[in-house]
Amino acid sequence: MSQTDVTMQQSGGVRFPVRMSRIVYPILSLIVIIALWQFVVSVLKPAPYLLPSPGSVAVTLVSQFPLLIYHSGITAFETLIAFLFSIVIALPLAVMIARFQWFEDAVYPLLVTSQAVPKVALAPLILVWLGFGLHTNIVVGVLMAFFPVVISGVVGLKSVPEDMIFLGKTMGLSSAQMFRKIYLPHALPSLFGGLKVCVTLAVVGAVVGEFVGSDRGLGYLILLSSGQLQTALMFAALILLVLIGVVSFAIVQMVEARVMPWHRSQRNQGY
Repeated sequence: MSQTDVTMQQSGGVRFPVRMSRIVYPILSLIVIIALWQFVVSVLKPAPYLLPSPGSVAVTLVSQFPLLIYHSGITAFETLIAFLFSIVIALPLAVMIARFQWFEDAVYPLLVTSQAVPKVALAPLILVWLGFGLHTNIVVGVLMAFFPVVISGVVGLKSVPEDMIFLGKTMGLSSAQMFRKIYLPHALPSLFGGLKVCVTLAVVGAVVGEFVGSDRGLGYLILLSSGQLQTALMFAALILLVLIGVVSFAIVQMVEARVMPWHRSQRNQGY
């Protein structure tokens, strides 16, 4: 058994293994939220179209499961493609900005300025330019998600200690070797922080695109159920949307643990 498995955490007199606590605590928090939700419904007794009970949402999840899974697959696909394209676009930009001062002076201010424009406002314009379809939702997702990867990549690449750069040069490393053995390992912690933000924003961007113009996806289903006052179906779609975001974040976190197990953030230590 590894040291991580045998490490214990103390909370409220109950001791859990570290890995178990990562499962137990979120489940307990979810139970508390559902209990509060049921309590509010039981006490206030709102109309079902205003706030359905957890039970009615669960029934809708089961009865509409094929429909929900179909639309969830569309949104998950858009999120994945938007996330991958964000990486493909953002990483070269980050390297160029960190490597060349002239490129930073020319491009970096434009990137920062572009983030002041709400992507919700740009989505209708993108729909006019690109038309109706999944590609529009993916473009909106990329526009919303790529910027954190650029920022984190630039910060990581520029935070390499000077003595490490000097050591690499004295060892006669080429530019490619310097990047692979010195710059990239030091930039990975910051870069993965940006990737975690990126994957959640990719979900948001895909849904925004579906809100503006789509006949598929969870965003479309939420708008449709909202217009028909099918609030239980809307809650069910929201639950699956949250699940897509959480699973996507967890996958990036798993990759992070595999790629850099040596980093302090993977040792279950507080600051």
